[in-house]
Amino acid sequence: MQISSLSIIRHSSPSFLRRAAIHHGGCGVRIGIGIGIRRSFHHLLTLSARRDNNPDVSRKPQPSKNMLRAKHNIGKDHSSLAPVLSPDHNPSLLASQAIGTVATAQANFMRVVVSEDRSSSSSKEGVELLCVVRAVLKKIRRRVLVGDKVLVGSIDWDDGRGMIENVFQRRSEILDPPVANVDHLLVLFSLDQPKLEPFTLTRFLVEAESTGIPLTLALNKCELITEEELESWKMRLRGWNYEPFFCSVGTKEGLDAIALVLRDQTSVIVGPSGVGKSSLINVLRTSGGVQDDNWFEPIIGNNKWFEDQRVGEVSTRSGRGKHTTRNVSLLPITEGGYLADTPGFNQPSLLKVTKHSLALCFPEIRKMIEEEKCGFKDCLHIGEPGCVVKGEWERYPYYLQLLDEIRVREDFQLRTFGTKREGDVRYKVGGMGVKQAEPRLQPKKHRRESRKKVKQTRISELDEFEDEESDWDIEDDPIVQAIENEKER
Repeated sequence: MQISSLSIIRHSSPSFLRRAAIHHGGCGVRIGIGIGIRRSFHHLLTLSARRDNNPDVSRKPQPSKNMLRAKHNIGKDHSSLAPVLSPDHNPSLLASQAIGTVATAQANFMRVVVSEDRSSSSSKEGVELLCVVRAVLKKIRRRVLVGDKVLVGSIDWDDGRGMIENVFQRRSEILDPPVANVDHLLVLFSLDQPKLEPFTLTRFLVEAESTGIPLTLALNKCELITEEELESWKMRLRGWNYEPFFCSVGTKEGLDAIALVLRDQTSVIVGPSGVGKSSLINVLRTSGGVQDDNWFEPIIGNNKWFEDQRVGEVSTRSGRGKHTTRNVSLLPITEGGYLADTPGFNQPSLLKVTKHSLALCFPEIRKMIEEEKCGFKDCLHIGEPGCVVKGEWERYPYYLQLLDEIRVREDFQLRTFGTKREGDVRYKVGGMGVKQAEPRLQPKKHRRESRKKVKQTRISELDEFEDEESDWDIEDDPIVQAIENEKER
């Protein structure tokens, strides 16, 4: 059987054409020495013979598995490597998968309490799993927080271990401390030991107001001050447009009202060290039995993470609390709901607060703006013409101080990072025009430099070294001069 050069060109692959040279004058083909060329030519002859014997066979190339897979994926959402699951999403679970809530985060490990599973054996609800986070979630910088509803896979039910594969969409989120799906914030301070500082309290309140989550202000250790001081603080905080709860963990005064506010909610207690956050949680959790519908119940009392929280004393030298709580823990309370015990800190970051949103974090300014609007929409309330916010209220100096701090931070970020920020996921267009997502890795952390770049760097270093050698005069070297002097002697 004879195959013309035209037939070879028509049915040969591009890789075969690169290895086969077509003569201009005749029909012969000059084939290289490689075995792969002989195999390609043999395959070409076999394919031509099949087509000659069976004319019904289509001459179009058959699609490969990758092309079929790409065609099947056209129109699907490839916007993320691990798509964020909606809160109402009900994924189909395998026997080694479950849905749970992150109860504790410490170092690189998460303790997840299972709330839903599809295991063929008895129900695993309430089982605690020690989990790690899937690597791709770290690469795309999708942080897993305490309080997150997560999808756990690769579960070993016997050893109680698993891997967090995905995170459900959050209802809310706070940064200081990092907790997700929060319904209520309890800002807790003490009136004494440590003393209540108005500016520190203002920072915490501004941070809490910036989240948009309902908050409650509570002042602990009211038994340590006099009635006159207590009334003074009541009047002062009412001027800030707050109605605080005055309580005492030691005497149990005012705790019933706080428990009523926190009922059936996921609440976070924030405040400085030593104000009584862990002590308050211990009282709220031990004042009665845990309710039946609380799915944390099967592991309470059997695990160290759900025992009474450690309590420390206030430092006698500095008058401040010691850092006793080291990690965030989500704990059940007797009235229903959950409390997050958090480490104490004295300086909230205010990272989500901008110079334009700061004013809305002060109830005094919000009240003034509601009564009469400012002359400018982007007014910073620092004495602009037509501004209705005057400086006759107590916390106005605190507002100016925080405004200066935020403006300095924003200017620094603008100079350093600019206005454009690259996403954590980048996209590549593959076969059939399908967009594929992959994590945008940090070069210094996940990627090593290419060999070409390393070689270029070494060559440039050698060139610089040669330039330095050419500029160096051996006669000016002090060691050479000392040797010459010794020879002359």
